[in-house]
Amino acid sequence: MSAITPLEQCPALILNADFRPLSYFPLSLWSWQDAIKAIFRESVVVVSEYERVISSPSHQMRLPSVLALKEYVPMERAPAFTRFNVFLRDGFECQYCGDTFRTQELTFDHVIPRSRGGRTTWDNIVTACQGCNLAKGSMTPRECGMFPMTDPIQPSIFELQENGRRFPPNFLHRSWGDFLYWDTELVDQ
Repeated sequence: MSAITPLEQCPALILNADFRPLSYFPLSLWSWQDAIKAIFRESVVVVSEYERVISSPSHQMRLPSVLALKEYVPMERAPAFTRFNVFLRDGFECQYCGDTFRTQELTFDHVIPRSRGGRTTWDNIVTACQGCNLAKGSMTPRECGMFPMTDPIQPSIFELQENGRRFPPNFLHRSWGDFLYWDTELVDQ
């Protein structure tokens, strides 16, 4: 990343006080403006910087690429029940055919259909591709012979983070690698 990189392409990875990302999916990023404000409020520690320099009439500084919070933010005990978190829990795989899809190609399916008393909860919703969802329709798994590959359960926040590590975002600055994938095996090159 050069010194003329557009500012909008210089987000800062935000780490908790224990130097773990606040979240993996979506990745905990702040805009360059929010990162600079946090530095001046002295609520963060600069861990790594871009080559990109910004200036004011009285001050010049390199943009931060990695920041760590000075105060630890406790992780939520239970993840939010959202469509995206269901997809993340299921690894973006249709739980009926086992194929992997992009987010916009996925739907969620009520294992026990709502028309049969099924509820919209962690333990009754699975990721499904559009074809399998249409084929299953409002039938129970027994009626259509389509059973989820894994039983739907409420994941922990840590399980979702672990799954999120397998699906990195489109942009990863080289300075982020040590903090995003610190638990992967090191390879001697």
